[in-house]
Amino acid sequence: MKVDTAAIVSHLKQHRYPYIIGAVILAFNLSVLRDLIADWIRDDNYSHGFFIIPISIFLFWRRRNELTFPAKPSGWGLTLFIAGCVGLLFGIAASEYFTTRLGLVMIVTGVALNHLGTANFRVVWFSFFFLLFMIPIPAIIYYSATLPMQLFASGITENFLSLLGVQSYRLGNIIHLPDYALEVTEACSGLRSLMTLMALGALYGYMFLPGKVVPTLLFVATVPIAVATNMFRLIFTALAAYAISPKIAEDFLHELSGLMVFVIALTLMVITGAILTWARKRLS
Repeated sequence: MKVDTAAIVSHLKQHRYPYIIGAVILAFNLSVLRDLIADWIRDDNYSHGFFIIPISIFLFWRRRNELTFPAKPSGWGLTLFIAGCVGLLFGIAASEYFTTRLGLVMIVTGVALNHLGTANFRVVWFSFFFLLFMIPIPAIIYYSATLPMQLFASGITENFLSLLGVQSYRLGNIIHLPDYALEVTEACSGLRSLMTLMALGALYGYMFLPGKVVPTLLFVATVPIAVATNMFRLIFTALAAYAISPKIAEDFLHELSGLMVFVIALTLMVITGAILTWARKRLS
């Protein structure tokens, strides 16, 4: 395949400023990116972060031919850039990771918005919005919401087991079965997996569903879908422990149910998207 060197040189000359600014941003924020990658490696619930940047680049690249230059710079881009710098500096000073990482995304988005202009940015806005899904949930939200979600998940699971005639009772976030106690831990609350499913819902809606309302409704629907599939995982594990073996439920079936959750969630997203698309056509 022949490489068009002249086209590459022309492109770099035309867009040299955002590339230079991008290189400077990268150089000054290597530690921020290193800590972010460390979170992706350390916690499986955030491992989807490795895919976010490549997907965002792909989403931008696939619509590159729809961009028109020269473009009038957007003043909002400069405003967003400054706000991002303030957030980044505040986050570093306060050792608040979420603010630091959000500030970095705002800086990148501000540079793009300023260079591309408003009209061009409307074409590729989602590729920058999608970057938000690589940032782990803020600690203050995570720790304040985890326990209520643990209690909610364990309560629903215990009620469902009772409907099935399975002897059980709940104390806090622990469901007691005959000869087994199922603890709904922080990881089983469903809060962390919610980010992954919301990213998938947003991507699926943007790429495959028509209009703006239908993708937005699907994105909102990923929250109850995530909660429902997490309930299924807990009920599946409890029934396996009761009917088969606690050891099998804790080891093999627990890991298998984690995979099943995402398969079921994706299936429900596709079904929900199809229903929303059908309803849109009926109403139009």
